[in-house]
Amino acid sequence: MGRARALNQQDLAQASSIGGFFALRTGRAEHPWVPLATLYAGRTAPLTSRIDTVAARLRAPERRVAASIAHLGLAARLWSIALGPAALHGAVPDLAADRLSWDGGRTSPDDLLLAPGGEAREATVEHLVKSVLEGHLVPLGEAVRRDTPVSSALLRGNAGSALAGAVRELHGWARRLGRPEVGERALALGSALFAHPCLADTGTLSPGPAFRRRSCCLYYRCPAGGLCGDCVFERPPRRAGDSI
Repeated sequence: MGRARALNQQDLAQASSIGGFFALRTGRAEHPWVPLATLYAGRTAPLTSRIDTVAARLRAPERRVAASIAHLGLAARLWSIALGPAALHGAVPDLAADRLSWDGGRTSPDDLLLAPGGEAREATVEHLVKSVLEGHLVPLGEAVRRDTPVSSALLRGNAGSALAGAVRELHGWARRLGRPEVGERALALGSALFAHPCLADTGTLSPGPAFRRRSCCLYYRCPAGGLCGDCVFERPPRRAGDSI
């Protein structure tokens, strides 16, 4: 794993243009921003507040539904801000958890802030695993489960779904802008990442890139919810109290 050329603001702006989930601003974090490292270390109040907000907005019937949706959204942001520069520039910014701050009261693209500086790394599968999967998604899942009992398999499914979604957005953006090499790099990195034990059983990424997960994020349980495009279910499962 080697150093890569420095990523400048223009590089990050280009990645941000892919879509809101790919946006990443740099700056010095002040309250209410908190380094994700502190959340992973046990300061889960900001995460609890975010889950509360999601539960209220979706009128979630169970807290675990809101916890899953909140987790899925943050997982999508984390994969996107790494894969965008990786596919475009062959480099990943330094996304260490003590450098990347989060404000759970904001939504994409204003929820993440990266401290200036840091050293970009070559966009290898090994580095993406270390930076995003091990550096963020594993401890994030543990933090969510400290707040709310949620199946670890469901959260790993969310991580896989979020990865596939980022690859799909990149692939579509590249096709629209006549940059097929960017889409191919995104698909190659995504396919290799799904070979990792934490992701291998979450679903299958196929050319296109289509994805079908092997679990459900539980969104269908919300009053206005339905099935996501990659859901394991063909139709929403029947719930207690449903009329026949």
